[in-house]
Amino acid sequence: MRKLTISITLLLCMAAMAFAQAPPPAAAPPAAAPAAAPVMITDQDIKGLSGPDAKARANGDPDGGLTGTVSDITVADPVTDKTPNAKGLTIGDIANQVGQNKIAVNFVWTLVTGFLVMFMQAGFAIVETGLCRAKNGNHTMMMNFMVYGVGMLAYWLIGFALQMGGVGAVANLGGSPVLNMEYVVNIFGKPFGLWGQGGYFLTHNNSYDVMAMVLFLFQMVFMDTALTIVTGAAAERWKYAAFMVSSFVMGAFTYPIYANWAWGGGWLATLGTSFGLGHGYADFAGSGVVHAVGGITGLAVGMIVGPRIGKFMRDGKPVAMPGHDLVIVLTGCFILAFGWFGFNPGSTLGASGNGALRIGSVAVNTMLAGMAGSFGAMLYMWLRYGKPDASMSGNGLLAGLVAITAPSGFVNTVGAVIIGLIAGVLVCISVEFVERVMKVDDPVGAISVHGTNGLWGVISVGLFADGKSNYGGSWNGVNGNVTGLFYGDPGQLVAQLIGCATLVGFVFSFSFVLNWLIDMFVGQRVGAEAELSGLDLPEMGALCYPEFELKTI
Repeated sequence: MRKLTISITLLLCMAAMAFAQAPPPAAAPPAAAPAAAPVMITDQDIKGLSGPDAKARANGDPDGGLTGTVSDITVADPVTDKTPNAKGLTIGDIANQVGQNKIAVNFVWTLVTGFLVMFMQAGFAIVETGLCRAKNGNHTMMMNFMVYGVGMLAYWLIGFALQMGGVGAVANLGGSPVLNMEYVVNIFGKPFGLWGQGGYFLTHNNSYDVMAMVLFLFQMVFMDTALTIVTGAAAERWKYAAFMVSSFVMGAFTYPIYANWAWGGGWLATLGTSFGLGHGYADFAGSGVVHAVGGITGLAVGMIVGPRIGKFMRDGKPVAMPGHDLVIVLTGCFILAFGWFGFNPGSTLGASGNGALRIGSVAVNTMLAGMAGSFGAMLYMWLRYGKPDASMSGNGLLAGLVAITAPSGFVNTVGAVIIGLIAGVLVCISVEFVERVMKVDDPVGAISVHGTNGLWGVISVGLFADGKSNYGGSWNGVNGNVTGLFYGDPGQLVAQLIGCATLVGFVFSFSFVLNWLIDMFVGQRVGAEAELSGLDLPEMGALCYPEFELKTI
């Protein structure tokens, strides 16, 4: 009994010691302090802000730490010796500076990419000239040189207003409302925008506006790209005077009207809001608006002008007429590929806000599709004819770039490579079809590169758009992202097909009639003697390569 008592006592002592050494139970967490009320910043709070010390600034700024400070903010009501009671720096000044910086970034981005697209004119000029014979070098270069001036004149006078006169506010360029006059008719209770009515001479209807100027420059170089495509399709036999008239008409009417329907607030863009067809016709950078319009117009002009003398044998078999300089052809292709980094990424019309950071994705899609196009054309020609063909490889590069132009802002890199690869093969098949079946002479393959693959690019939006892009949360007024058939929206493909059918029907018919009238009153084609001797002397008065002329002694 005594041992049991001692044991119990020891156990109780040990338990008491263990309890004494155990950590106290955790205290309940203190109640969360009530959230502090937000502190409103007032103008008075920023009065003490100052720029770098004048003495320090005078010693130079090697690391940039003293440049671009509060001193550089534009103050609406600055304090001076004569205005000591002025407001000075205010919150409004800072907010306005932030907003102007955003729009300035977008202005500069859009302008610089427009400059790149303008430089593409040099690429087109030497590609076309190199693919033509030396005896027509001056004539081909002069068409590509003056199409810039002729097209710009027509677009400034008439075309820009027809295309963009009713586009409305462009958020990335500051939201100016001055381009707000669209001619609209109602059919089946739905609005159909047909053409713009404001912006003639960049002064009409208050269009003397900084946003309108930026938009004009960017849209003008796109228009000029479409015009220069036609010069390639009709090269080596097109009368220079007819080229001038035809280019003016295209820059003033043909291109702007279709571009309005797609980009200027016209009826194709509203197929989504009016009829529930996806996001309406979606052509991010102009596979259809620019390239297919140029290619289809080239087809109409090529049919009216007719083939070059000696192009087809009596049985209709086409005869190869190789160009005179593959070096400048492929150099021109590289220039065009470089300029395309303005063409596609620049079509965001900004680098800040509204999903514009996707410019990186657009640029990568562009380069990948061009690469795939060159591979597709080279491998097709190698397998079919036993040798890789340089000129068709170059055209494959351009075909891939043309095809990715419409979907570049809506697809991923896998889609871009597939689109480009198909374009590279398609351009080879199309060149053979145009020559052998349609019997249309196209010296540089412009109809196939730009027309055929422009249409393929438009269709590919309706197939490969992956629904991941976000440009301000909507496109053509429809919330959400553009999504193609392969990712769940068949309506988008229907909208794209309607756009293609409209393009071919309207542009070909309109261009054919207009150029038929030009043929009646001006004459489209040079005489046989001038064509056989080369157009440089008869049309331009000087040889491109005078040392090539053979003289008798």
